Amino acid sequence: MRIAATYQNGDIFQHFGHTERFKVYDVEDGEVKLATVVNTNGSGHGALADILKKLEVKKLICGGIGDGARRALQEAGIELYAGVSGDADEAVRALLDGTLEARDAATCDHSGHEHHERHGGSCAHERHGHEHHGESCGHGNCHAHG
Repeated sequence: MRIAATYQNGDIFQHFGHTERFKVYDVEDGEVKLATVVNTNGSGHGALADILKKLEVKKLICGGIGDGARRALQEAGIELYAGVSGDADEAVRALLDGTLEARDAATCDHSGHEHHERHGGSCAHERHGHEHHGESCGHGNCHAHG
């Protein structure tokens, strides 16, 4: 089986569509046998899914990812683990151990701004546990709709 992770400086890169490299892990009998870093040459969302398909990747670990990229990965038959952050190697070990916590809500849909802007614009869409009643949320990232 082959697993890939969006990759930058040892960590999971947090924006799928802008990832410049994947770390690709060849797994046998539940253990990583080989890990290789593959450059994407600045490819866009659709081309990234195609690269992963050509590499015969079966599972992808990433941070934030948009709906179009999700569809492209699904069409390529690649299982997605989104909303993951931290060390890439540790994330793969957690996936193999069955303990990887992926948040399916980790979308980067920049065309539908209401949720995105109200919650700080983070690709991980962290919930701040507060409501907006016309006042500032206190996080400095709220945008007014005009």
